[in-house]
Amino acid sequence: MLNKKFTLTNLAITLSIVSATAQIQDTTALGEVIINQNRLQIPFSKQSKNIQILTQEDIQRLPNRSINELLSSIPGVDIRQRGPFGSQADISVDGGSFEQTAILLNGVKITDPQSAHHNMNIPVPLDAIERIEIIRGPASRIFGINALTGAINIVTKRIESNQISSQIYSGSSFKDNEQTTTGMYYGKGVQLGSQFLTKKTSHGLYFGHEDSNGQRYNTASNSNKLYYDGTYKPSTGNMVNANIGYINNQFGANGYYAAPSDREAYEQVKTAFASLQSKHQITSMFSLSPRLSNRYNEDEYWYLGRETTKGRAKHYSNVFGAEINAALEQHYGTFGIGLEGRFEHINSTSIGRHERENYGGYLEFKTEAIEKLMINAGAYINYNSKFGWQVFPGLDLGYDITEHWKIIVNAGSSQRIPSFTDLYNNQTANIGNPNLTSENAYQIEGGIKYLSNRIVAQAGYFHRKIDNFIDWQKDDANAGTGTIIPWKPTNIGKNKIHGLNASFRYNLNDPSATTRYFTTLSYNYLHPKVTLADGILSKYAIESLRHQVIVNFTINHKNWMLTSSNRFNERISYKSYFIADIRAAYQFHELNIFADVQNILNKRYIEAAAVPMPGRWFSIGVKYKLDY
Repeated sequence: MLNKKFTLTNLAITLSIVSATAQIQDTTALGEVIINQNRLQIPFSKQSKNIQILTQEDIQRLPNRSINELLSSIPGVDIRQRGPFGSQADISVDGGSFEQTAILLNGVKITDPQSAHHNMNIPVPLDAIERIEIIRGPASRIFGINALTGAINIVTKRIESNQISSQIYSGSSFKDNEQTTTGMYYGKGVQLGSQFLTKKTSHGLYFGHEDSNGQRYNTASNSNKLYYDGTYKPSTGNMVNANIGYINNQFGANGYYAAPSDREAYEQVKTAFASLQSKHQITSMFSLSPRLSNRYNEDEYWYLGRETTKGRAKHYSNVFGAEINAALEQHYGTFGIGLEGRFEHINSTSIGRHERENYGGYLEFKTEAIEKLMINAGAYINYNSKFGWQVFPGLDLGYDITEHWKIIVNAGSSQRIPSFTDLYNNQTANIGNPNLTSENAYQIEGGIKYLSNRIVAQAGYFHRKIDNFIDWQKDDANAGTGTIIPWKPTNIGKNKIHGLNASFRYNLNDPSATTRYFTTLSYNYLHPKVTLADGILSKYAIESLRHQVIVNFTINHKNWMLTSSNRFNERISYKSYFIADIRAAYQFHELNIFADVQNILNKRYIEAAAVPMPGRWFSIGVKYKLDY
């Protein structure tokens, strides 16, 4: 069989600004943010990796309703939503697949072992989020397996005052509902929050609800989230923290996995998460941080609708994790060391019953002993009960040319082990492959950064090579004959990608000015290369973005705010589309009143599978926040 090469000309320039509303911290404060890596804590200003930060103020500013939509405003991040209102989405970074990005909550891995389709089923309302950190490039040295192309860490709010908050919103496309004789498509939501602070303890409790009758046939959704954060500080240098979250997410899945035969499909996903960690400053030079976590997921899918048991699949998965991290400071540098274990289990009607164990350990060293040079080097060693041993070395270098300019170079390797669906799924349209091997990647990156009071900028180049790249494929020889040919995952060989990235953040005027301006510009252009056999259809190998342009602009005048959020995407496998959103808001004492228009130009576009995204959508809402 002849080989056919797809050479997709994409590089990656990212002119990205992470700015915000009147209350946003300036770039100096942003430079002081500690990136929450669990290992050695390094301020944003000293990082030698490509990192984006979305602040809590950005979250309030942007005309978005879900974490999925928020991440679509971050350069290099590719969100492929199967449905609106946060029902389901796949996420990838810098041209990787959706299985190659690690998702974390306060530094705890919450990646789903069944399928990364559920990675974004996160039990945290937007109002509970402090910031989102996006670490681009191989992150296995920091976070272990499955951080092949990057990691996204969602950091929840620190409780600093007694506070109550609420938010209510509603919207519609004003299009007639296809499933009823009367009425229009609509969506609505509510979020409630309470924070309580004492001398030694703090507590935050948050609730979120969203429901919609959809935006086309069989796309209605209903989601409830509950999240608790509690901290106890018995003494200086000692802290205990507990996080508990739950989400019940159900939605019509028309076109999600097996279009056009899944028109009546429906899915319900329930996720429960808990973590318990403590931090102890044993001496002035030595600190210790143990942690336990557990993530339980229940996924029920009705291929032919809930009225019949035919085509019904149910999956129960659980992941228990235990880890301990330590840091030792010396006059010449800081050592980080840690151990962790991860125990995965699944019981499924279509995947079967399987278990696997994962053990890892790391050693890291950071030093600024050489003037103007920061060196951060280390390695993570991993053992998986199915895929054996793997070592991920890495090196980050940062050299300060001047007070504001820095040159960075980093290199590292990473691994992604196949999901249980990749290995064992047994359904009509999708069949697993137990003979898969893990994906392994190597990446090198170099760039330059600039940081001042109003500007944060960077530009760089990266090259990544993935061995044993996994793609779901099928032969199209029988296409149109009525015969169902299932998709099956295969290690297709190498996947190479080159990219350029640049970022730029600029506050146009002094924060004390009556009228303030912020702007965001971003452009991504990637150059991946993958080889496919002639006559073979690919599900994921050529789905990355070819071009990505993001332009955001915010004006604050006294109590008024106006944000324009715009993005242009051109996919390798889909047509290009331009989406423009807008938000207008007014602050009246403790009340914030806002109105959004999403997809102003009413563009028809598809991000994933066979699911057209909503056209023009109008929303209004009110937020209330009171410190007491």
